[in-house]
Amino acid sequence: MSIGILFGNASEAGVRLVTSIVLGLPIALLHRYFLYGRCPTYQHVFFATCGILLSLWNFGLDTLHSAVAVYISYLILKLFGDSSLLVLLTFIFNMVYLLCGYYATSTETYDIKWTMPQCILTLRLIGLVFDLTDGRKSEDKLSASQKEVALKVRPTLLEITAFTYFPGAFLVGPQFSMKRYLNFVQGKHTTNNVDKSSNATIEYPNCLVPGVSRMCVGFIYLILYLLGTQYITDGYVLSPEFEKQAFLKRLLLIGFWGHFNLYKYISCWLLAEGVCTAFGLTYNGKDEKGRPLWNGCENVELLTFETATHFNDVIKSFNINTNKWCAEYIYKRLKFLGSKLHSQFFTLLFLAIWHGFHSGYYVCFFLEYIIMYAETDLTQILKRHGKLQSLLESSLKLRILTWILMWIYTFTFMGYSLVCFILLTYYRYHQVYSSVYYCGHIIYLSYPIISILLKNFVLKDRSKKHE
Repeated sequence: MSIGILFGNASEAGVRLVTSIVLGLPIALLHRYFLYGRCPTYQHVFFATCGILLSLWNFGLDTLHSAVAVYISYLILKLFGDSSLLVLLTFIFNMVYLLCGYYATSTETYDIKWTMPQCILTLRLIGLVFDLTDGRKSEDKLSASQKEVALKVRPTLLEITAFTYFPGAFLVGPQFSMKRYLNFVQGKHTTNNVDKSSNATIEYPNCLVPGVSRMCVGFIYLILYLLGTQYITDGYVLSPEFEKQAFLKRLLLIGFWGHFNLYKYISCWLLAEGVCTAFGLTYNGKDEKGRPLWNGCENVELLTFETATHFNDVIKSFNINTNKWCAEYIYKRLKFLGSKLHSQFFTLLFLAIWHGFHSGYYVCFFLEYIIMYAETDLTQILKRHGKLQSLLESSLKLRILTWILMWIYTFTFMGYSLVCFILLTYYRYHQVYSSVYYCGHIIYLSYPIISILLKNFVLKDRSKKHE
């Protein structure tokens, strides 16, 4: 999503945006102590008012764009609620409105404009009508995940507005379902600590400490982003000085540069997730010891992300809620195509379109597609190589060395694949890719030929020897 240069050069818009996310914490405390567990209508009004005021502070009268999208989507829902056209009309309207916004406002760099929360809103409203459509189906036709979010009753305009403008989440996410929001407002997320000896409620809710802790980690990642991108700037990777470095050093620098640029997303998501946790929205049941879980809106799994040795690890641990949304509402709904590769391709194409018109988005998601194909295929081939697997199992040192090499590979080429996503326009990312001779493109685009050679000579020869 378009939260690219949030903090670069301490821009006023970036500071205002981060401040707006953090302001969700005092709003959460006000809600907890004065409105939690009370009349849902009062809570809806409170959330909608706070969210709209924050939007006005950030985007001024451009807030009307999100208001128009919410109201028109509600009209479509009211007029076509029982029609098979409901999902299609809502999908087309919100995507076209978002793309028109991109066309009217986009420049060669990331901009903090009204289109940033609009892309969050677009997914929420589309997901809402999918859930309503699923709610009309019989239970035996729904998957376990669909049963959890399916809606039996059409929400009101006030409920949709509050759901859309929920403070701390409408600017940069995370994505969550209307069912989760309604359960929270109706008090089904019991999150207060209770002193059993006196039957009195402790002064602070037990969602507060996990929420503040998550926000503190977010601030740490914000500092790391600022320090990292100050050391390796966008201008540096586009400079003649960068091209003078040794080839392997250029690749490693691209890896570090891409990794630090992801920290701006992670920091925002952690701050927003912390705010949602402070509200109690992220309640996800209890663990085996009876302790409440607060990972219901987790958008990044930090340990997996930082120790990833496969691209799939990075994808599964980064922007989790958006990936889950795409899996539930795009990928799984394309099963009629009869091919996982085709479903994955069109899902990534949707993500590229959802991000905007810059060619960098399309190149990035195409790279993701071919890299995932290559990684999956090569992993299957290596698993079938019995001698290699036996060697790895028998040597701890070799496993450690393999892990280190795989981590460096993933770290480096993840940064490589992000060059086009960060720089957006062809003449900029072409300059960086040219400096490393488009090595990643050459490797992955030629992999289908490499795969055939591996299967025909390595596995086939081993099969003959075994016979």
